[in-house]
Amino acid sequence: MRAEPRVLPGPFTGLSNKLIATIIAVILAVEIAVYLPLAAGFRVNWLEDRLQVGLVAAVVLEAAPDAMAIPSALTDRLLSSAGATAIAYRRAGMSQLIAREGAPLPAEAVVADLRAAEPLALIGGMLDTLFAGNGRTLRILGTAEGEPDSLVEVLMPEAPLRQDLLAYSRNILIVSLLVASLTAAVLYVFVSRALIGPIRRMTGNMLAYRRAPENASLVLVPSRRRDEIGVLERELTAMETDIHTMLRQQRHMADLGMAVAKINHDLRNTLTSAQLLSDQVANLDDPKVQRLAPRLVHTLDKAIGFAQSVLDYGRESGTPPRPVPTDLRALVEEALFDAGLVAHPAIAVTDAVPEAVVVEVDPNQLARVFVNLLKNAREALDAAGAKIEAPAVRIGYAEDGEWLSVEVADNGPGLPPRARDNLFVAFSGSARAGGTGLGLAIAKELAEAHGGSLSFLDAGPGTRFLVRLPRSLRLR
Repeated sequence: MRAEPRVLPGPFTGLSNKLIATIIAVILAVEIAVYLPLAAGFRVNWLEDRLQVGLVAAVVLEAAPDAMAIPSALTDRLLSSAGATAIAYRRAGMSQLIAREGAPLPAEAVVADLRAAEPLALIGGMLDTLFAGNGRTLRILGTAEGEPDSLVEVLMPEAPLRQDLLAYSRNILIVSLLVASLTAAVLYVFVSRALIGPIRRMTGNMLAYRRAPENASLVLVPSRRRDEIGVLERELTAMETDIHTMLRQQRHMADLGMAVAKINHDLRNTLTSAQLLSDQVANLDDPKVQRLAPRLVHTLDKAIGFAQSVLDYGRESGTPPRPVPTDLRALVEEALFDAGLVAHPAIAVTDAVPEAVVVEVDPNQLARVFVNLLKNAREALDAAGAKIEAPAVRIGYAEDGEWLSVEVADNGPGLPPRARDNLFVAFSGSARAGGTGLGLAIAKELAEAHGGSLSFLDAGPGTRFLVRLPRSLRLR
């Protein structure tokens, strides 16, 4: 049972929805990849700023006379400007410490060493600061510019750094969302006009055409595009036009075939009645009747045979073969009998098919192939009469791996050029006057249905046909 065609998706479903989601996801993934080193750089710059402020404070202390006591107000101001709890400065074996008076130093601190930091370590430190939460103490380590042996330590809460890092990350996120949205919108508009719109147009056309293929107005009108979409539109238009023409021809042929079948059936009945009358006329003693009656009977027999062959061809249902293990030699011998070649008084028959050759074929269908070929050979030799000195029919056999070939040949007068040009075409390929050409057409169809072939070998005197079949028939 054929499923009903589906409804065309809406403008924001299907490809459109997937396109927007994919673009936004890709842009956000790129932004995340860019954000990590940027945020790590922001953290390093922030730490270096605090380190420089601590270094300035240490230099101020160093400039004070040794005997001069530094007021606590100046110490607090220096620490506040750096946002630090304590600042230590070591150089040339000397150390200085700035700390709030009476304020205890924390026992544990997170170290941020700016002297030699790897990129991955900087990104890891940034993520640790971002997700660790407030309440930790940060210990910043660095050196004074131009003095690699010096050491500056700044002890401060990590919370200000985390707040600034969160604000920076929030700004990056907002900018990323804006960039992703604007890019997705621009690309969506462009792709919708260049790709999705034409695809939706062709999809809608195919759905409508499937419901009513006989309606010529539903054939797609292609655009003037020169790209792949334009080629697809033109090919779809050509395909729909061919389908429409084929369906119309098939409908006409079906109507014509039904009419011909009715006429042929009535004509056959009329010819049968005429044949009965001709048989009665043939028994009269009138010499003129005796001379003309055989010609009349022969003509009626040909007309009845033609009508019967047309009916048989029209009843061909195209039933697939039903393969069973079959003795090929026995099948050929039966075909020889049905074709009237067994014990023929004038035609010698040579059968080269060996014993015990078993093939998987439909015996009824393959027998029709051989009967048609052998009957044509007999009729050609009978029609030639005395023109052929030793009329003979030869059945050859050959094997090639999983394939076997059976050749049906005679030494008759051969085929005329007109018959060779239309050999396997119904109603056109007959080699004798009054023939329909249906026998060879049916034989070829049956051979091909078995996965093989039927071909005419244009070599030597007489006629030669080759039937090529697979030894084992596997149908889907």
